[in-house]
Amino acid sequence: MAIMAKNSIMELADSVLARTYGRQPLCLVRGEGCTVWDSEGKSYLDFVAGLAVCILGHSHPAVARAVADQAAKLVHVSNIFYTEPQARLASWLVANSFADRVFFCNSGAEANEAAIKIARKFAKDSGRPERYRVLATRGSFHGRTLATLSATGQEKIHHGFEPLVDGFDHVPFNDLAAAQKAVGDKTCAILVEPIQGEGGVCMPGPGYLAGLRKLCDDEGILLIFDEVQTGMGRTGRLFAHEHFKVFPHVMTLAKGLANGLPIGAMLAEERVAASFTPGTHATTFGGTPLVCAGALAVVNTLDEQGVLAQCRQTGEYLKGRLKEIAVQRPVVKEVRGLGLMLGMELSVSGLPVVDAMREKGFLINCTQDKVLRFLPPLIVSKEEVDAMIPALDKALGTLV
Repeated sequence: MAIMAKNSIMELADSVLARTYGRQPLCLVRGEGCTVWDSEGKSYLDFVAGLAVCILGHSHPAVARAVADQAAKLVHVSNIFYTEPQARLASWLVANSFADRVFFCNSGAEANEAAIKIARKFAKDSGRPERYRVLATRGSFHGRTLATLSATGQEKIHHGFEPLVDGFDHVPFNDLAAAQKAVGDKTCAILVEPIQGEGGVCMPGPGYLAGLRKLCDDEGILLIFDEVQTGMGRTGRLFAHEHFKVFPHVMTLAKGLANGLPIGAMLAEERVAASFTPGTHATTFGGTPLVCAGALAVVNTLDEQGVLAQCRQTGEYLKGRLKEIAVQRPVVKEVRGLGLMLGMELSVSGLPVVDAMREKGFLINCTQDKVLRFLPPLIVSKEEVDAMIPALDKALGTLV
């Protein structure tokens, strides 16, 4: 099939798609590694990676081969049957985490929905039916469904969808004292991102996550880590909480788990997972043979090719190069993050920088208006970082 002209693609899309995205004027048609190409043949180094999704880059041969092979055998049946790829993927996740059980779904929002539901169900099964409220943090992002939107601590996300779902309270991120004060007799869980992503790559302070775990243990409630963005190696460890040596009772994953295929997962300890019995929760498309085959190729690649070590090394290198720019550009307030989840906070809007970088052939992201976010594939090279840095420095130099 011939590739449509850029303007034709944009006009067609704008005429039929819901207006839910502020799209950049770019029609991408192909990708390989850390590079994507548009409909006019121009190449771009991709430091967005589908918003932290394509951890192995675009068109990774192992993933492509696994998906093609599985598509020729079995794409979908139903979760009323067993399938080998799903069982093997769950086994890998259990073997490489704190958890004993896995529930597969289709997205991070659905994984967080499952975590919220199991927290409430666990409280009731434990003889505490009055406990149903979840404590979350301001600046957080947990999804776009009505419940996960309500859990999200950003008013701009709430606007227009009120009344929100009852059962969520919010305290400042990184404020242990506020969390301790807010936990009450009706609290069943604390839901938190180890590092806030959409909130601006906000890092936890020393002792914060450990303090939340102790608080949960003391109160007999669950600690839920939303690792939808931070998980699957994004920070240089398989899961971000490993950096802090703090483990949750429940964890959610999505984004990088299948390198672009739609998957989410909720992982839990055995005693918590026991609250999900037949009929309490389900999904039609979660954990299909096709998607799980792709995810297995991802995790096998992580195991075999030293991707996490490369992420740590290149992440430190990129962070150092960003800090070099920060010294020379007063508009930069701070560079922060771990691995290849890095943010550069500016004193002014970063949107013009995103546009300027795109024109120069580099794709980056801006969140919270003033935080440039760098989320390249974990396989990005130092040479590709070096290619991006001068363009970024020049773009920042145009800001006032």
